Amino acid sequence: MFKKFISYYKPHMRIFVIDLICAFIVATVDLIFPAFSGYFIDDLIPNKNISMMLIITGIILVMYLVRVCCNYYINYWGHVMGSRIQYDMRKELFSHLQSLSFKFFDDNKTGKIMNHMTSDLAEVAELAHHGPEDIFLSTLMLTGSFILLFYKNVALAAILLFFVFILIGFALLRRKKVTEAFRDTRKKQAEINSQIENSISGIRLTQSFSNEEYESDKFDVTNVQYRDSVKKAFKQMGIYSTGTHFLADLLGVIIIVVGGLFVAYGKMTVGELVTFLLYTSIFIRPIRKLIDFTQQLQRGMTGFERVYGILQTNPEIQDSNSAEILTDVEGEIELKNVTFSYEKDHRDVLRGFDLKIDKKKTLALVGPSGVGKTTISQIIPRFYDVTEGEIFIDGKEIKNVTLSSLRKNIGIVQQDVFLFYGTIRDNILYGNPEAQDQDIIEAAQAANIHDFIMSLPEGYDALIGERGVKLSGGQKQRLAIARVFLKNPPILILDEATSSLDNATELAIQASIERLAKDRTTVIIAHRLSTIKNADEIIVLSDEGIVERGNHDELIQVDGVYSELYHAQFKGFIPDIVS
Repeated sequence: MFKKFISYYKPHMRIFVIDLICAFIVATVDLIFPAFSGYFIDDLIPNKNISMMLIITGIILVMYLVRVCCNYYINYWGHVMGSRIQYDMRKELFSHLQSLSFKFFDDNKTGKIMNHMTSDLAEVAELAHHGPEDIFLSTLMLTGSFILLFYKNVALAAILLFFVFILIGFALLRRKKVTEAFRDTRKKQAEINSQIENSISGIRLTQSFSNEEYESDKFDVTNVQYRDSVKKAFKQMGIYSTGTHFLADLLGVIIIVVGGLFVAYGKMTVGELVTFLLYTSIFIRPIRKLIDFTQQLQRGMTGFERVYGILQTNPEIQDSNSAEILTDVEGEIELKNVTFSYEKDHRDVLRGFDLKIDKKKTLALVGPSGVGKTTISQIIPRFYDVTEGEIFIDGKEIKNVTLSSLRKNIGIVQQDVFLFYGTIRDNILYGNPEAQDQDIIEAAQAANIHDFIMSLPEGYDALIGERGVKLSGGQKQRLAIARVFLKNPPILILDEATSSLDNATELAIQASIERLAKDRTTVIIAHRLSTIKNADEIIVLSDEGIVERGNHDELIQVDGVYSELYHAQFKGFIPDIVS
């Protein structure tokens, strides 16, 4: 993990090296000043050497001006470097998230992922800037002042070192508790972000059920847990910080008392004591800095630990080394002896399932919930991999072709249409980001949504709100259909695309769907059987697999499950098979 963290400095090595050089100059200037102070007190002032005093004063002023420039570089460009590293990390993390399989997002809350992208990376950026700089600067200050302290007075330096060891021992004992406390705080913060995201997304449902108080109470439970975890973390940090600062302050008191005795007994001069005290202050300063830095280190490394965990997560579904690009797709689909379950040790949704769909034909899947209809629509584009068996498109096993080329050849319209916040144009264009305006208009016309769009004051530039909240269900579906028209794939999957619509809207959209399905291999999943009467073949599924197959007229004549289901819908009730 540490090696990965260090790798982010490589593109910014020039800024990083100059930052460390500036830190070295700052440390050098701080270490030189006490030597001049002793020289002033013991030599120049008693001898009234005014000219040399002025020369040394001028030298000190020049050194301090250089120090100011170096501090400016550290504070400005150091933070710029930290922000650039944060940008690189966020870009890599976002790209990696795009490659992860559905299973990862099934198991991880959106709020937690957002927390990694924002709060965690903000802490990492601060660590990336201050970490190496503080460690380098503190090491120089500690080493330089330590050597000079022993040079000035060995006995006094030895006493100082003894108490430093006590300070370090205390810090190490408390460090583990601080780390654990802040790790728990991070987890609670991710939980609270997740709940906020979830509650805001469902605000319309909350208000429709008048459950505002219930949501507030539920949020307060998580909020209290976060508050308590922060309290515990800062308690541990308070003990750690107070104890270490007390011991650091005690060092100064001890040096003044013991050093005063040394001066009284002629073991050192007043100038040497002043120099020693200044070096002691310099020696304690990096210790204080490292103590304060520990909290930032805990936060930054805890955040990076979580980000690194995601970066180390490999996609469950990815291209094989020999994967080929799927081209010139005609659309023949075949499932051979397919078995699938969403979780290990769970029942199989599909078991030994076989199905063949001829190219440019329309196949409808009907049956009760849980028999694998939607599963079939998700394993064909490899959103999930089958447990056993194989799936072929035009005779090519889908695991042997690249995911990108496979999914580019498949268009999907679902019941729960997802629309991005933005304009109508943006959402249609998602089907083919390189399309021209005329292509967008033609796709909208084909989906019977162009006239509605033109009735809006902003036309195609109208904002639709988050998840298309400003549109009706039918308008959302037509935008989704327009998006697929623009994509123009040879294979089409319609998963309950009209089940949530009223009859009038359904009829209008059905015409768009039939136009979309023309000359494509189409898989339709539907509860409303009126929408699949024209399908080339209808498959009736149950827990046992395929129980009936044929076109609408054939299945009606058989007078079996499909016939019962079809007539039941038009009589106003639905039998158990679709419950």
